[in-house]
Amino acid sequence: MADTGERVLVDFRTEPARYKHWTLAFDGPVATLLMDVREDGGLRPGYELKLNSYDLGVDIELYDAAQRLRFEHPEVGAVVVTSGKERIFCAGANIRMLSQSTHAFKVNFCKFTNETRNALEEATAESRQAYLCAVNGPCAGGGYELALATDWIIMADDGNTAVSLPEVPLLAVLPGTGGLTRLVDKRHVRRDRADFFCTTEEGVKGQRAVEWGLVDEVVPRSRLDEAVRRRARELAARTDRPADAKGIALTPLARTLEGDRVTYGSVACAIDRPRGLAEITIVGPTVAPPADARGIHAAGAAFWPLALARELDDLILHLRTNEEQIGLWVFKTRGVAGLVEAYDRALAAHRDDWLVREIRLYLKRTWKRLDVSSRSLFALVEPGSCFVGTLLELCLAADRSYMLDGAREGDERPAAAVRLTELNFGAYPMVNGLSRLASRFLAEPARVDKLRARIGEDLSAGAAAEAGLVSFTPDDIDWHDEVRMALEARASFSPDALTGMEASLRFGGPETLESKIFARLSAWQNWIFQRPNAVGPTGALSVYGSGQRGEFDRRRV
Repeated sequence: MADTGERVLVDFRTEPARYKHWTLAFDGPVATLLMDVREDGGLRPGYELKLNSYDLGVDIELYDAAQRLRFEHPEVGAVVVTSGKERIFCAGANIRMLSQSTHAFKVNFCKFTNETRNALEEATAESRQAYLCAVNGPCAGGGYELALATDWIIMADDGNTAVSLPEVPLLAVLPGTGGLTRLVDKRHVRRDRADFFCTTEEGVKGQRAVEWGLVDEVVPRSRLDEAVRRRARELAARTDRPADAKGIALTPLARTLEGDRVTYGSVACAIDRPRGLAEITIVGPTVAPPADARGIHAAGAAFWPLALARELDDLILHLRTNEEQIGLWVFKTRGVAGLVEAYDRALAAHRDDWLVREIRLYLKRTWKRLDVSSRSLFALVEPGSCFVGTLLELCLAADRSYMLDGAREGDERPAAAVRLTELNFGAYPMVNGLSRLASRFLAEPARVDKLRARIGEDLSAGAAAEAGLVSFTPDDIDWHDEVRMALEARASFSPDALTGMEASLRFGGPETLESKIFARLSAWQNWIFQRPNAVGPTGALSVYGSGQRGEFDRRRV
């Protein structure tokens, strides 16, 4: 937390030396993430994190640890998530924290935990750094949702340890981190069994948990450590990560907060509070990329695409959590198109290098985080812009884009242009599993193939509009008024209506585990978190722990 005078801000930047709740340990190709939550280490005062329950601060550390495992430890092929406490794995999200938080904070908390658990699954599938979970005590709610994000769950068979999702019977809300979806879509638990499981407070333990598919393995407590070591070694042996490679350090991220400006090395944000918008400018690279993969490794965290991903990732989280009333993000770019394209060529040419793979995956996660943020996204393409390849994804992610047709009077710079690269054709899929180009042209899939022939071509406003890459192309005479009116109109609409509209429009096409979590769960959780049955004076979340039971409005709607 950072105190800025009037506001206390959540800071997503951390490092292992500052962790309060997690410990990282290493044994050759196997790492262990030990959860030992400090009861007095809450992000805000007013609650204790008992029984390894967690708040946003606990998850910020988990997210940082997962990032460091990917970038700093190429030798690690398997990660064990377990508890450092005796006879308890995790009681889930802290109920006191939830009950005293604002609605917006609760929803953003759930969104961040969802993104973090999705990243663990991606690490297993794409980074070949498999996650497994050792459940060494009762595992409830968000604790079980954390376990569900791993690839293998081993549980102690001791008559006490059980897994449960008790949110419906106890709190009148839904599991907030994808638990319901993972039960049936990932673990394929039979619907009637899932129904029983999600409506019983006690949960399921022992062999029944294995038979129902809730966990993969149960072993006597005396053999738990041995079974976990064996399984972790088996999973680690399947990796293609180079055991003898040297990782790169994720050095502290430099950021300056001055009034309504947030500044990093390649990213700057200016907040206009009267208009309710943030103008975000991405500055392209100023030097050519390294000639080979060795040079990329030597550049480390300073390599421009990685620096960009880290900075924009942090800014998105900062704005989402600390600037709730800034509902419109306007993206601009500035730089040399050829240099951006050169970095894209480097990312494409060295895609099989473990570090380059991680950088591309990080960029993919950052663009996804942008997609699922409940903010309106506009892009402005003007002379001097460098919406090329990776940065063109900002234009394609935008709800609407405006590109100046021609040059401005008195401006000697060339007219604005956009440029496609190979990375626009599948490197950065959305949560629906499609590239942004494929999502854009659901009705004309052949159009995506035709656009491949235009890779590397500078597309003017007219050509970009004809290709379907931008929304509107006003000329210099109309630009100012058209953009101004569009921004003012957007800011005048109901934020609730915009959030629902944008989420519905952004993810056409097929459903995936991720799209269900964000497009379906987030919408329903958002609604349920505001209902009196959950948060009213006698709602279940409000009276939890008081000895009273919630009083419900029995009408089904």
